[in-house]
Amino acid sequence: MTLFLISLAVLIGGYLIYGVVVERVFGIDPKRLTPASSHPDGVDYVPLPAWKVFLIQFLNIAGIGPIFGAIMGVMYGPAAFLWISLGTIFGGAVHDFLSAMMSLRADGKSLPHLVGAELGRTVQNVMGLFTVFLLIMVVAVFVTTPAGLLASLTPDHLSVTFWTIVIFAYYILATLLPIDKLIGRLYPIFGLALLVMALGIMGYLLFSGITIPVDLADGFGNRMPDPEATPLFPMMFVSIACGAISGFHATQSPMMARCLKNEKLARPVFYGAMVAEGIVALIWAAAAIAFCGSYRAIGEFVATHEGGTGELVNTICRNWLGVAGGLFAILGVIAAPVTTGDTAMRSARLIIADTFSISQKSVVRRLLVSLPIIVVSFLLMQIDFSVLWRYFAWSNQTLSVFTLWAVTVYLARRRRFFYITLLPAMFMTMVCCSYIIFAPLGTPVDGIGLPVNTAIALSGAVTLLFLCLFIRGERRRRIRKD
Repeated sequence: MTLFLISLAVLIGGYLIYGVVVERVFGIDPKRLTPASSHPDGVDYVPLPAWKVFLIQFLNIAGIGPIFGAIMGVMYGPAAFLWISLGTIFGGAVHDFLSAMMSLRADGKSLPHLVGAELGRTVQNVMGLFTVFLLIMVVAVFVTTPAGLLASLTPDHLSVTFWTIVIFAYYILATLLPIDKLIGRLYPIFGLALLVMALGIMGYLLFSGITIPVDLADGFGNRMPDPEATPLFPMMFVSIACGAISGFHATQSPMMARCLKNEKLARPVFYGAMVAEGIVALIWAAAAIAFCGSYRAIGEFVATHEGGTGELVNTICRNWLGVAGGLFAILGVIAAPVTTGDTAMRSARLIIADTFSISQKSVVRRLLVSLPIIVVSFLLMQIDFSVLWRYFAWSNQTLSVFTLWAVTVYLARRRRFFYITLLPAMFMTMVCCSYIIFAPLGTPVDGIGLPVNTAIALSGAVTLLFLCLFIRGERRRRIRKD
């Protein structure tokens, strides 16, 4: 219980202290007009109340990520609690807040444009393709999963195909309609429900007399049954993504930056939403270990139950929160992924429109931009889910690497304290490179399969190369200025 409470205090204190530091480093300007205020278009640039923007952003970035990821990640041991709290404060929240601020200052532009402005046109083109494909993978993954779950809960004539069509049709509507018509009305409700579910679980943890067997007797070492096959570094840092840092979030921040009324609201909305997600991840990591009784027992439960992690979430909710818990569990495993998939499709539309400077005021133009996304998403849905998911997980973290390096260059060019993003950028570069070099065939991503020490050494070399390129680029810019 002590480690859980300390980690919770770190998350709250980090928002109140380090969040202010990051805000001052960037230098917000409450008097500056935001894109929503300077040219609202009634479609994507729509001023919304801050509480709505917060709940929509929270639901966009959360979904099932901080629940499932935290449960799978905590099997590595108590180090997961440290990664969730410190990763959120110094990595994920900084990543989400600064990508949103860059978008606010760039007229609400999408992620590839922001990265390209700092790292060059070639990187922008690569990032555009990479990001759109990642978002389309999210759409495909988060159609098939909830469709299968809904089919299992409804009469036989309501098949997986039926629910796939229903969800896909909803995605198209959410993509084409003005953001305040569907997303702006439904998301705050679902976002609030997701928070209430997590707070209900936390209340049970704190006040029911239950113990959280963190087991610090052996320190923060790896608790996996086969630590050599699944080393804590880098595997845990990819398993827990949305609960600490996730590149997908940087595709969502610009979308909500187009709805913010004032820059002074950016820290509560973007830094705050990530901290809220970290708290949700922390709660579910603690709940899993408390309910199952040990780290190994979590893995045994997931392996022996047909629903895996989803069944564990459902069981915890029903046992601890009763009937209401069962309803919240359904929300968590069905509504949450659906609300991630539709905003992924909408973000893909915005990126394509930004890339080709296509006005989105006309619904016909929005539909034309969306058609390729719809077709490719449908084709990807024919691929085995496990194959899609394994490449999404690593691609997601790789996206955060490019975003962090771009923000670092952005801050350095403006002579700001760029170390707040340089250090996370270097760390995540190490994580992603070592993961893909180490991961054997058949793991979440089919990697090269080299020994972990070799993978860490090679990833260190790649990270130093990136650092040298950054230093050389900054020196050249300063020489040109002088």
